[in-house]
Amino acid sequence: MPESSVVVRPQPKDSGYYTEASRLQAAGLRPAIALFEQAARVVPLPHAPQPIAIADYGAATGHNSLLPICAALKVLRTRTTREHSVLVAHTDVPENDFTAMFRTLTEDPDSYLRKDAAAFASAVGRSFYSQILPSNSITLGWSSYAVQWLSRVPTPVPDHLLVAHTTDASVRAAYARQAAHDWHEFIAFRGRELCPGGRLVVMTMGIGEDGEYGYRPLLAAMTDALAELAGAGLVREDELRRMTIPTVGRRAAEFMAPFAPSGRFERLEIEHLDVFDGEDRFFGQYRADKDARAFGRNWAQFARASVFATMVGALEVAPGDPRARQFADGLEAGIAARMAAAPEGTQIPLAHLVLHKRPKIR
Repeated sequence: MPESSVVVRPQPKDSGYYTEASRLQAAGLRPAIALFEQAARVVPLPHAPQPIAIADYGAATGHNSLLPICAALKVLRTRTTREHSVLVAHTDVPENDFTAMFRTLTEDPDSYLRKDAAAFASAVGRSFYSQILPSNSITLGWSSYAVQWLSRVPTPVPDHLLVAHTTDASVRAAYARQAAHDWHEFIAFRGRELCPGGRLVVMTMGIGEDGEYGYRPLLAAMTDALAELAGAGLVREDELRRMTIPTVGRRAAEFMAPFAPSGRFERLEIEHLDVFDGEDRFFGQYRADKDARAFGRNWAQFARASVFATMVGALEVAPGDPRARQFADGLEAGIAARMAAAPEGTQIPLAHLVLHKRPKIR
């Protein structure tokens, strides 16, 4: 992957596959959804007929947006009439599968469109590292599992898939600079887009006081499976060296950095910040049913949905080349077998933030 290439959040061709894997992830959003409900209770609302605008930053197929938006709408309807329209703007990069997203919104029984006749869906195909919605237009913002993806690959990681595990200090420094820049840009433009009094809830990868990025069993299984595929000739060594997953976890201090020293940035303030270890639902399920094959399969499907498209992008293959599918299928099978062979719990560091845009002081 070229040094200056733009990163596209992974969107596998089989978007239904992505939705099924993310469905397992969605239950981990419950604490963030509670924060979103609380935000909906206190944000100032526009007067009808002006719609209440909700932005979903990094929507993917839309599945992880359904429960939080439904929860927020339920709260909002206690404060306004059911005739007051709500416009939901789902945003993602242009390469996102918006067809799959609208299919989710139309067909999924959990969709807010099925539950609220005055709710309307729209889409914006632009990166959220720029301004993508009108200034002072958004009442509530939501983003889950999105801002850990960097806007670009600052440099390949020579000795691992992830910068968190490299021994190269210069590579670490390059990623730290990019992560700081991207977080700065993300919140700067959200500060412009939110209405005065509006709130944004963010769930993303975190790094706690122990400095741990997490996901070690999965990363070990993935690295070992990649080596096996290389030995079988399905992936070349130069392709392996180009495989970089440009995600970062951030420490509390890194989330807070743009707000120093005043505690305010683009009229935004951090109202809530929590960095914590999330629940490993796959291991919890394994402890209940002792089904090692299901445990391995769940983690392998999660990996395929989350990062395989980025890794396939490092292959030198023409469109339609079956080697891309063979690589992905082989990697998934290798991860599943290794995770099933030795089930263990995984540390999953996460962060919750609530950002509040202060009204102007008259």
